[in-house]
Amino acid sequence: MSTETENVIIVGTGCSGLTAAIYTARASLNPLVIEGNLPGGQLTQTSEVENFPGFPEGIDGFMLMDNLRKQATRFGTRFEQSFIESVDFSQTPYTIRSANKEYKARAVIISTGASPRLLGVPGEKEMFGGKGVTTCATCDGAFYRDMDVVVIGGGDTACEEALFLTRFCRKITLIHRRDELRASKIMAERTIAHEKIEMAWDTLVEEIEADETGNVNGIRVKNRNTGEVSLIDCKGVFIAIGHLPNTGPFADAIPIDDNGYFLPETGSQVKTAIPGVYVSGDCSDHVYRQAITAAGMGCQAAIEAERHLSESE
Repeated sequence: MSTETENVIIVGTGCSGLTAAIYTARASLNPLVIEGNLPGGQLTQTSEVENFPGFPEGIDGFMLMDNLRKQATRFGTRFEQSFIESVDFSQTPYTIRSANKEYKARAVIISTGASPRLLGVPGEKEMFGGKGVTTCATCDGAFYRDMDVVVIGGGDTACEEALFLTRFCRKITLIHRRDELRASKIMAERTIAHEKIEMAWDTLVEEIEADETGNVNGIRVKNRNTGEVSLIDCKGVFIAIGHLPNTGPFADAIPIDDNGYFLPETGSQVKTAIPGVYVSGDCSDHVYRQAITAAGMGCQAAIEAERHLSESE
């Protein structure tokens, strides 16, 4: 039995993938979206999004993604849940395989996103997304106005998060497991010098503690040198120890950088060296990592796919 060839398959249902679906569906390409175990992506775990244009009062992250999904469905997008295990981009139509199904497509848009690195300590998962544990100061910082928070990490991202939070928070404790920051010299100096930021050197996180409502109330830490355990009172925990791009089975077919992110062709944010195969969103963007920029990349990928299919006819 032959496999029907799709015009375009989109892998991923975050902001980028769903935007690509809206654009390709409106172009009458009848896209098939393959979604994994977190339909809607990371944004579904954010309690409120205040920086996505068009929502002056903000919008719940899950609701935003549900709206995008409904919009894509309205124009004819089809959805199928599956876990991709391998791909063959050596010839067209391209082949995508899951454990129990093989897909064929003339164009493929990969929007698999990235997953934040987490600490793996007690309390983290229970309070992640809406209860005080987060990985995005830009997204959630304003909710902690005049509160004490902690940032965990030692690179440029951690410093950027801490400095951004000084706009809102009363005090930021930057927790780092070493005795000096890994960040660039200028960023490290700026962070250490800021009057609102207190450094906790040689410090490991042992547990994130909750109050009676299940929200963050403090973080238990241990000094690596002395073994002393202490509790830092805080209402927010911002984890900034990096991201893991979800490149999965595509990494063997598409070049990736030293950190595992897809490398688009020079001069484009979304084109790859394979005609008709595109990357968009956080699986290739390690700089901005915002919902609106991911959506923009999904739009670009969809338009490029439409042009490719038109020229291939």
